[in-house]
Amino acid sequence: MTQLSVPAAGPRGPHLGQRVYRWLASIPTWILWGLVIVWSVPTFGLFVNSFRARDAQIASGWWTGGGWTLDNYAQVLTPGGGSKGLSDALLNSLAISLPATVIPIAIAAFAAYAFAWIPFKGREWSFVGVVALMAIPAQMSLIPLLQLYSGGGHWTVPFLNKTITVFPDLSLAGQISSVWITHTGFALPFAIFLIHNYISQLPKDVFESARIDGADHFTIFWRLVVPLSVPVLAAFAIFQFLWTWNDYLIALTMIGANPANIPATVRIASLAGEFGVQEHVLTAGAFVTTVLPLVVFFSLQRYFVRGILAGSVKG
Repeated sequence: MTQLSVPAAGPRGPHLGQRVYRWLASIPTWILWGLVIVWSVPTFGLFVNSFRARDAQIASGWWTGGGWTLDNYAQVLTPGGGSKGLSDALLNSLAISLPATVIPIAIAAFAAYAFAWIPFKGREWSFVGVVALMAIPAQMSLIPLLQLYSGGGHWTVPFLNKTITVFPDLSLAGQISSVWITHTGFALPFAIFLIHNYISQLPKDVFESARIDGADHFTIFWRLVVPLSVPVLAAFAIFQFLWTWNDYLIALTMIGANPANIPATVRIASLAGEFGVQEHVLTAGAFVTTVLPLVVFFSLQRYFVRGILAGSVKG
């Protein structure tokens, strides 16, 4: 009787992150540097023009040089309201971006740990419901939120002729707090999803050993989870800070025409003046607003790729 031989199963193939890394490693270095140069040329041209006077920018291309001046940067950094400069607006942007980055990370880290390692009834469906909130477009929610901030939420009970205040009027319209509160709400679903995927892959033996030693959930979270989750926390911090710093729509909707609280993105749109006669200062304004995001990115970039791959790809 002939015995059939079944080939042994081969080793499990590399996960998506490893395949992407091998594919990128196979690309010649000179091709990557060529792409970097091509993408950098327009940015470099804007940078050169930011040091040229208006007449020089209009008369010739940036590669010709000439007309050097620092007046563009002096003009955009002039303190004051209206469209005079960006100095006050940069501080407003910082006052928006810092709370809108730190608060979602703190709340989402606690929630992600609960969804990953604390068993409770309805945990799976609650997590699905939180993740489903990412599908809600921010654009359709801004006006209802603005009405909620400015007038509160009220519900008229049928047949009782009585109105119940569901959400009080906090008079947040036109205030900086209304912007970072809105950013926090929209950022939480994605933050919980990303951090949960990372925390759920941490070794289970570490948590069991900590419980045997008598550690409670808060001790495990603070002493083990937070230090081990620095890559994904830094990755989300980069995403969230860049998003809130560069946001225009939410800031314009919530703050409106209040010049004292306008962030840099709204202020820079008015730098050109009413008839666009000062469009030459836009290049300087653009580079002034990119300094802080670049510092944040390069400070945390070593965690960026590792945190994104570990938080979004299971291997």
